[in-house]
Amino acid sequence: MKSPADNTNTLLELENVTFRYPDGCVGLDGCSLAIHLGSRNVLIGANGSGKTTLFQHANGLLRPQSGLVRYAGAAVDYSRGGLRQLRSKVGLVFQNPDHQLFSASVQEDVSFGPLNLGLGQESARERVAAALQAVGMASFSDKAVHNLSFGQKKRVCIAGVLAMDPELLVLDEPMAGLDHGMRKELLAVLDELNGRGITLLLATHDIDFAYRWADRIHLMTGGRCVASLDAAKLADDGHALSAVGLPLPAVVELQRALGAHGLLSDSALPRSHSELLAMLDGPTSQSH
Repeated sequence: MKSPADNTNTLLELENVTFRYPDGCVGLDGCSLAIHLGSRNVLIGANGSGKTTLFQHANGLLRPQSGLVRYAGAAVDYSRGGLRQLRSKVGLVFQNPDHQLFSASVQEDVSFGPLNLGLGQESARERVAAALQAVGMASFSDKAVHNLSFGQKKRVCIAGVLAMDPELLVLDEPMAGLDHGMRKELLAVLDELNGRGITLLLATHDIDFAYRWADRIHLMTGGRCVASLDAAKLADDGHALSAVGLPLPAVVELQRALGAHGLLSDSALPRSHSELLAMLDGPTSQSH
């Protein structure tokens, strides 16, 4: 089995893509990025760095003015049929669920995509049921969308995309507006989906989350992806982070401070505070 870092296993690729909005604002400026099959990816950068514009190129909502977008090795076909095929493979979840939900009930909203693909009522019903089950919203199928909480609306949006049976799920700031409990629930959903083989790409401002969750971290600034980093080796890439105004993850700073005081092995590389606490309680911390 090929690893997510295998360059022959690229699912989505942007090659030197440029896009400028009608008002002259630069969305992407020669942006190149590769997303590998089965991987968990975080796109991180300041507001206005190009994250949302990149996402809209990923499923054909926007078309490059120069450069190339490839999916599964083939250049994207921007005909109506080509875009329909792309959007059945690349699901995009917007930051604000109210921009994506438009039907009266949960079931109607999640059904829209499969029915639009031309599936029969029975096949669409099966997909909707499976998608709602996957995001923990099966008991809400007959509920009115406007009565849902913000976090529930986000999960319904994900279900609507899952009902299209995507290979790549793209989420724009999925944690925005969620409290701690909602974030934990959403992460459990994303982990389960990735475990089923769905490739994930999401935007965040949170370097600590990116470090503990992602396989690859892609840094955006000025409409370009300036670095794609192996998350497990992020402690060695402080220069790349500082170049885009990001700090090292807090757990890296703590590990280094504890190591300097002989309280933790220099070789210990925890990626979360829970991992760090477990190391302090275990034999690794006694190695000095």
